[in-house]
Amino acid sequence: MHSPTEADAVIIGAGPVGLFQVFELGLLEIKVHVIDALPEIGGQCIELYPDKPIYDIPAVPVCTGRELVSNLLKQIEPFKPQFHLGQEVAGLERQGDGRFLLKTSQDKSFLAKTVFIAAGVGAFQPRLLNLEGIEPLVGKQVFYHVKQPERFSGKHVVICGGGDAALDWALYFANIAASVTLIHRRNEFKAAPQSIAKMRDLCADGKIQLLIGQITNLDIHDGILTNVTVDDIEGNSQSLALDDLLIFFGLSPKLGPIAGWGLDIDRKQIAVDTEQFQTSIPGIYAVGDINIYPGKKKLILSGFHEAALAAFAAAAYLNPEKQIQLQYTTTSPKLHKALGVQPPTFE
Repeated sequence: MHSPTEADAVIIGAGPVGLFQVFELGLLEIKVHVIDALPEIGGQCIELYPDKPIYDIPAVPVCTGRELVSNLLKQIEPFKPQFHLGQEVAGLERQGDGRFLLKTSQDKSFLAKTVFIAAGVGAFQPRLLNLEGIEPLVGKQVFYHVKQPERFSGKHVVICGGGDAALDWALYFANIAASVTLIHRRNEFKAAPQSIAKMRDLCADGKIQLLIGQITNLDIHDGILTNVTVDDIEGNSQSLALDDLLIFFGLSPKLGPIAGWGLDIDRKQIAVDTEQFQTSIPGIYAVGDINIYPGKKKLILSGFHEAALAAFAAAAYLNPEKQIQLQYTTTSPKLHKALGVQPPTFE
């Protein structure tokens, strides 16, 4: 067992609010480690609506979820946060010295002075296709995420789902795969209208095959998936040969281990005060959709506000003898240095 990684702050959740929490802590000279159950940075923005427009980010008339995450990552570059992805925080315990010991599902451990829970509505886990024999194929021929798109070049690909992720990848692989078959249980899709229109155009051109139904059986020979059985809504079955199966049934949010950490929980959300956004345990803060308080609104911009106040509260918690001054990025030489920018000149 390796010694725990020591940190002033650990952020659980790498969505937009978690990323902005890095920024606010960075301005106060608090370095962080960020842990997320998903395999990539971005939370709901990347997993659920990467290319859908967002209109309510202050001073940004419109941006996609992907663009928002990209800009937040650029904003926090000066603070060099360390990310630990694809692992869930499985345990959290306060130690005798007041610090918190966090253990992840990948057997990593952290000893943190403060903890920020920015886990959205919990740890997102992909909704699974529950069929006999599928588990040994996951990561080999069955995939719930696409990490290396080039891997599917020249392959016969079957994609299940009717949301943005399913259609986005169907459109992408139509240009590089040997064949693409999209399977959805009904002929209505929950995706961007332009994606649906483009998908139907490609179906008409024969570049995508659309099947309305669901997979009911896997044909596996010597550990290799060769065919899937698809039943339509009338009960008719057909066998479909394939190389790889991509499943995009959406994500299931679960509070998971957080529920057992001794925090005050209200309707599967963490209760906080509105001065510090501290939980019922001093030194642990909750920001974004995971928290609840009177008047709570689940908006990204609200989470940004919460992150700022939580950062100042944590700075005071870490240095109770030090007066924490409010400084402005427009005028503060100290913040300019932290951000690596040249101070503005005024004529």
